[in-house]
Amino acid sequence: MEKRILLELRGRNPSQVKELNLDNCRGNAIVGLTDEYINLKILSLNNSGLTTLKGFPTLPKLWKLELSDNRISSGLNFLHGCKKLTYLNLSGNKIKDLVTLKPLEAFEKLKNLDLFNNEVTNIEDYRSKVFALHPSLKYLDGYDKDDKEAEDSDAFSGDSYEENGNNDSEEDDVDIDLGPLVIDDDSLSQRPTETKPSLLMSIYSVYGLIFHMGYLLKKSDDDVEEEDDELSLSEVYNENLEEESSASPLYEAEGYLDEEYDDFEDGYEENDANGEHNSKTQEGANTRENTEESTRGKKRKHEDDEEN
Repeated sequence: MEKRILLELRGRNPSQVKELNLDNCRGNAIVGLTDEYINLKILSLNNSGLTTLKGFPTLPKLWKLELSDNRISSGLNFLHGCKKLTYLNLSGNKIKDLVTLKPLEAFEKLKNLDLFNNEVTNIEDYRSKVFALHPSLKYLDGYDKDDKEAEDSDAFSGDSYEENGNNDSEEDDVDIDLGPLVIDDDSLSQRPTETKPSLLMSIYSVYGLIFHMGYLLKKSDDDVEEEDDELSLSEVYNENLEEESSASPLYEAEGYLDEEYDDFEDGYEENDANGEHNSKTQEGANTRENTEESTRGKKRKHEDDEEN
């Protein structure tokens, strides 16, 4: 229980705490809860495994106490330090008789008492006897003396708590120790935010979303236009570069070299053709000369043979 209390404090001083929820923290007795919680108004210890209320601190401003689903069978007198107690939930405990409820007579401002699912509810004329024992009671187990159900489950919260005589009197205010008037940033940061936004805030949120979407769409269109402009500029640049290259002396020189190379190839092919023709002519002349020489040699040989 002590660790849970430290966790719920969240860095605040005990005197700054007005509401404390220790449900399901599991412990047989009250441990770690001290008289320092002078401004505590609401305390919840449901299903904590409590068997006794011994050691319950003095809480002068406590008006609502939740103790349901524990194992409490007696010891309600330990709540004597909670003089402004107005709402007490003891449902689901082990209270068996009216004698156990006797200490509650000291709570003059007790308006709402819940004893549902206790053995004491099986006593004959239980309701009428409890109302007689505590004349200040308005609701018992969620119903009034005429068996009329309470308007809601928490009949004495908020404004109804103040309406039922729990406003601090001037005499009580004199005894209040306000402590140092220092703003604690941690306590401010722990304030619960509103869960239901106002209509005006919802409208602002919708308009803001629409404006943001429009801005994104416009930005996307602008990006596309910029890309088109960049593309067109690149094309113009390339065209200008080609024109400048074609008009440059280097380009002209390259053209001149190409022409000279073509003329050289034409001349080379022509020379090759002439050389081949001359070669064929020379070969024909040599063949004729060899034929004539062979004929003359045979004629001379024939003449020599005749002489012999």
